[in-house]
Amino acid sequence: MKPLLTITLATAAVTLSAQTGEFVADPMPTPSCHASTVVELAGGDLMAAWFGGTGEGNPDVAIWGARRHAGQWQPPVELVREPKTPTWNPVLFHSGDGVLWLYYKFGTSPQQWTGARMSSRDEGRTWSKAEHLPAGLYGPIRAKPLVLSKGRIVSGSSVESYNSWAAWVERSTDFGKTWTRFGPIVPPEGGIIQPSVVQVSGKHLRFYARSNQMQRICVSDSYDSGVTWSAARATDLPNPNSGIDVIHLKDGRYVMVYNHTPRGRTPLNLAVSKDGEHWIPWLTLESDPGEYSYPAMIQADDGTIHITYTWRRQKIKHVEIKRADIK
Repeated sequence: MKPLLTITLATAAVTLSAQTGEFVADPMPTPSCHASTVVELAGGDLMAAWFGGTGEGNPDVAIWGARRHAGQWQPPVELVREPKTPTWNPVLFHSGDGVLWLYYKFGTSPQQWTGARMSSRDEGRTWSKAEHLPAGLYGPIRAKPLVLSKGRIVSGSSVESYNSWAAWVERSTDFGKTWTRFGPIVPPEGGIIQPSVVQVSGKHLRFYARSNQMQRICVSDSYDSGVTWSAARATDLPNPNSGIDVIHLKDGRYVMVYNHTPRGRTPLNLAVSKDGEHWIPWLTLESDPGEYSYPAMIQADDGTIHITYTWRRQKIKHVEIKRADIK
């Protein structure tokens, strides 16, 4: 059995200054919002998307988006709305051929989701008509997929039934035109959902996922570019059953954004690792009472890390961290 991933607590907590973050929109166009995603566009602009309406699961919940140009977020616009049905968990990413994709889910609950997607060939200025995916395919369920060379995409997916949870991986070899599904992938106890996939080296891939019973972040490994996966195992990182995201930096280190607690959705933290096994928490993004959750994270071409996350279910917050500032 492989050893648990271990975490070393930092000797001194570092708290993010409020001045380093900004709201994507203030006020927001809807009273409630959640589950953001972020992508870098050509030329260095950013685009974020999220779902928003009167409340999660209500029929008026639509997918919204905003563009950040020259350091300023532009007014949000509604990207897609499904008739009389709530939308959920948008994910933005570029496939290897340069197409910008927006995947999302719609349905009255996660147990009844249908996957859907739109594409853009002009960096999000215009979008194709929404395409509903075949039953059983969801696309990236919450976190961005891993985009590899030669048209390959490895996407973390999951299924939440009424009695059990399981992670799946959806894999494409033709720039996302078609997908093959692999799984289920589960830990010894309970279930996991919403995997965030990174490339360790070569064909060795790894995903990190949230757990509904173990109060720990779980991990699974693939040694054949995402075709087969090990049984999920628990790490020492606490998990309150809330979303996480992970990136493998260009300098070889790993960064995770997550709630460092077994219960509740505060604080929201960053941890860094040299090997993806041993983690050191080094920055607290939020520590006040309230919900700070469902983070999305990317590393831009200039090395800067961009994070978006839910701020008290009222706003979407964006934080920018220079690579040199990662301890």
